[in-house]
Amino acid sequence: MYRKRRFKALAATATLVTVLVVRAPILAQQLTVTAQVEVVAPPNQSHPPRDVVIWLETQEGSAPVHLIDVPRQHSALTQKHKSFTPHLLVVQMGTVVDFPNHDPFFHNVFSLFEGKRFDLGLYEAGTTRHVRFDRPGVCYIFCNIHPEMSAVVVVLDTPYWGLANRQGKVEIARVPAGRYTLHVWDERSLPENLAQLTRVVTVSPGQPSIGRVQIRETEVVLAHKNKYGQDYEKPAPEGPGYIPQQ
Repeated sequence: MYRKRRFKALAATATLVTVLVVRAPILAQQLTVTAQVEVVAPPNQSHPPRDVVIWLETQEGSAPVHLIDVPRQHSALTQKHKSFTPHLLVVQMGTVVDFPNHDPFFHNVFSLFEGKRFDLGLYEAGTTRHVRFDRPGVCYIFCNIHPEMSAVVVVLDTPYWGLANRQGKVEIARVPAGRYTLHVWDERSLPENLAQLTRVVTVSPGQPSIGRVQIRETEVVLAHKNKYGQDYEKPAPEGPGYIPQQ
């Protein structure tokens, strides 16, 4: 009996040591992946990169060791001065986003495009409503009352993403070594142009950079209809109690 218990204890210890030995080098290979974004804008519209998202999708057979749980705290798109802040929000699939109304009048937030489709209905100043973004995609957010209001929620099924800063640099932290599919999104670029940027990249300690990403932007017209698929009505006198006709 003593020999059996001793054998089991030694076997468990050996297994633990094996796991630590095998996993330690893998965990040590979590890297900060970098990229350099260059924007090719239409004539007379040159500007630094902004609101450019790059993310890495794990390829089959190259599963990441480091997984990030969907945050329990809510993200938020605030409505104030007839605008959404921030204009661009990137979240992992399953994240709940709050839509607080900090204006002294009603709002009606909706999205009827790719990604999560929803309509929060009319709600008054000082109140908030929320949406769980439970499917990946790019969600264009509008207000059914104020056509000038717009925002974008990019919902990803991966923790490996980054935003370009004003110098065009992108950093994606804690990426395990492996093969990934690179995706790029820019609100001012056409889908077919962005699709051409999708490619397979290999992340390794000797090559943590994915190099230059050149994005061709265009004069994208962001006009949209209301939630009924109709043109917005002409502006009417506003006040804290103003509710447009539905």
